[in-house]
Amino acid sequence: MPADDPDAEVNAADATSRRVPTIVAAAFFMETLDASIIVTALPSIAHSFGATTLALSLGISAYLVAVAVLVPAAGWVSERWGARNVFAAAVGLFTLASLLCGLSPNLGAFIAARALQGAAAAFMSPVGRLVVLRTTPRHRLIEALGMIVWPALIGPVVGPPLGGLISTYASWRWIFFINLPVGAIGLWLVLRYIPQPAAGARRPFDGIGFTLTGLALVALIEGLSLLAEARGSALAGGALALAGVVLGALALRHARRHPHPLLELEAARDATFVISTLSAGLVSRIAIQATPFLLPLMFQIGFGRNAFEAGLMLLIYMAGNLSMKVATTAALRRWGFRRVIVVNGLLSAAFIAGCGLIAPGWPPLLAGAVLFAAGLTRSMQFTATNTLAFAEIPASARAGATTLAAMASQVGAALAVAYATLALAASRDLRGGGGLALIDFRVALVSSGALMALAALWSLRLHRDAGAEASRPSARAGDPDAADQASTAGSR
Repeated sequence: MPADDPDAEVNAADATSRRVPTIVAAAFFMETLDASIIVTALPSIAHSFGATTLALSLGISAYLVAVAVLVPAAGWVSERWGARNVFAAAVGLFTLASLLCGLSPNLGAFIAARALQGAAAAFMSPVGRLVVLRTTPRHRLIEALGMIVWPALIGPVVGPPLGGLISTYASWRWIFFINLPVGAIGLWLVLRYIPQPAAGARRPFDGIGFTLTGLALVALIEGLSLLAEARGSALAGGALALAGVVLGALALRHARRHPHPLLELEAARDATFVISTLSAGLVSRIAIQATPFLLPLMFQIGFGRNAFEAGLMLLIYMAGNLSMKVATTAALRRWGFRRVIVVNGLLSAAFIAGCGLIAPGWPPLLAGAVLFAAGLTRSMQFTATNTLAFAEIPASARAGATTLAAMASQVGAALAVAYATLALAASRDLRGGGGLALIDFRVALVSSGALMALAALWSLRLHRDAGAEASRPSARAGDPDAADQASTAGSR
């Protein structure tokens, strides 16, 4: 094969651009499944340790805090030691931490192992996304980023019923042991098939920026978590959240003035990235992630179903997520990002609100149709906004962009749970009820739909050709950008 054959180079880059996202997606699925599967198993884990379920929530908090503290450093670490090496280390560490979780003899060891898992996840998500960006030609970004989005769509849906099934009919420890073969195979695939990039520039570590950013995220996430809990925690939660905002402002001020900031803000100058990730996209993410949190609770508390049955009902929702994946690329290429995000966002808003109108007496076919449609539109919106975020980012800003996107994801997840819980509590208090009822879930889901509609209308601020280069069907022969992407796919 001639060394200077441009077609051969493009074909090799295309093969890599298909293989790498599949490997990264498998690692992401292990991570997202682990984060959601534990929820329904908490009572079983608590019983085995002789602790309360509330005490076991520290295992979730330890995971989230570890992610929040370390995720700002992901970009710097990947440039310092290589994205492929860091991603492989994160997969290996996550697998080891899963083993330690399954073998934990007591509560303290379990919480420590969960914190170790969170530390690995802090690097797995942003660095895995960076690996995909650096090995994918621009004209294949939709397919590549769409591939790594589906674990975030499926994991939270599959996790709860699977966790309930395992903890009911086997030992809760298998929830973590199932990660071992997946992690081992994934680590081998990373080392075998993901190319080794050239060493990045060695910049000094920004310790002040790391401290400010980490403390800001921890304070904000913990504050929102407290706000979403008992009423007595509202004052402390509000104070922590406010402290997080103040520390975040100081971190941004520091990043603008530091010659080598840990938090690179070049991507924040791109209007498309800001709208799709930090403003309208963040609001959209809150509505998207609040829905699978509310639905299983509504099926249990409002419909009287058990946890396993409620989880099974979400499989219809998951089927909608999966079914839309085959149509997403074609839709984006036919109508463009802006039109799809706005129109599909309004449809998604309608179906999220429609989920709140489902009643126990509805015909199963009608209820299933609403859930399926909600899954379809959720999948399209999730993929479109996540892909558009990186469609116009130059190579020099991709490391910083992945870190900012990962931080927005963490904040969005915390805001989604806090928003859903506060909406439930507000509805309950307004009607003067002592406990949650079906009407409270209706209010929360309809308000989540309104939030999605707001995000869709906000996205009208996107320029008409947003992401046009990434949505082209293929790279033109002789296209300088395509040639550059192909020739440097494994060496940046």
